[in-house]
Amino acid sequence: MLSYSSAFQRVASSLMFMAPKLKPQRLHQIAETGAEQLLKKARTMTTESSMKDAFSQYADYLNNFNEKRERVVKASRDITMNSKKVIFQVHRLSKDNKEEVLEKAGKDLEAVREQHFARLMKELQGTDFWKLRRAYSPGVQEYVEAATFYKFCVSGTLSTLDEINSTLLPLSDPSLEPLQINILDYILGLADLTGELMRMAIGRISDGEVEFAQRICQFVRQIHRELLLVVPQMDDSYDMKSKMEVMLQSVIKIENACFSVHVRGSEYIPLLGDDAPTSFLLGGADVE
Repeated sequence: MLSYSSAFQRVASSLMFMAPKLKPQRLHQIAETGAEQLLKKARTMTTESSMKDAFSQYADYLNNFNEKRERVVKASRDITMNSKKVIFQVHRLSKDNKEEVLEKAGKDLEAVREQHFARLMKELQGTDFWKLRRAYSPGVQEYVEAATFYKFCVSGTLSTLDEINSTLLPLSDPSLEPLQINILDYILGLADLTGELMRMAIGRISDGEVEFAQRICQFVRQIHRELLLVVPQMDDSYDMKSKMEVMLQSVIKIENACFSVHVRGSEYIPLLGDDAPTSFLLGGADVE
């Protein structure tokens, strides 16, 4: 009986000694679990805050970019509209008002450059302007068309890309890289030039200036021939391929008009006169 009670006491005492040992371990586990939960919660809050800040920055960037795009589109439309006015002004040329018309066209072209083109360059400088190319490209092409058309009527030569960019250089901020017209927009504008030259050639033939129309024909042929070699090598040539078809039609129309004058020249004698004077734009005598 005594042995049984002593054994029971030993077991009870061992349990009493084990109980305090289990309690701190449990508390430690609870403390670790609570700390992990707090840390996880803090980490979640920090992540949510950083994501909100990032998306807020993205939203501000997109809003500013869309606003800039709208301003660029507006400037491009103004350039297009006023460049067309220059082209219409040049089409008023005749043997009686050459100097007057070209002088006014030159002033209008300068106004397009200093007012509307300067505003476009101000918007694009210092930004990723290539992202907005589709927004401003139509205006740049129309400006190239007007500038080259004016230059041809003044001197009978073609304005190169470097010459056009040199006129835009004073408009750039000296502290930033100058914004220049790229080669693609220049070629696209040059393709549109042939259509205006075709209209002028037909008009000059009706006014009796056959030699000038023939010179336009040779000039447009040369442009078409040179571009035939360039277009197949262009990466972004979808627009250019469609314009090449229109350019070919312009060449054919000029050739047919000049050919008709030579083949049926007798019907044009009352208009041209016996001397068949050369074009006033080439420095020849005027039709009396």
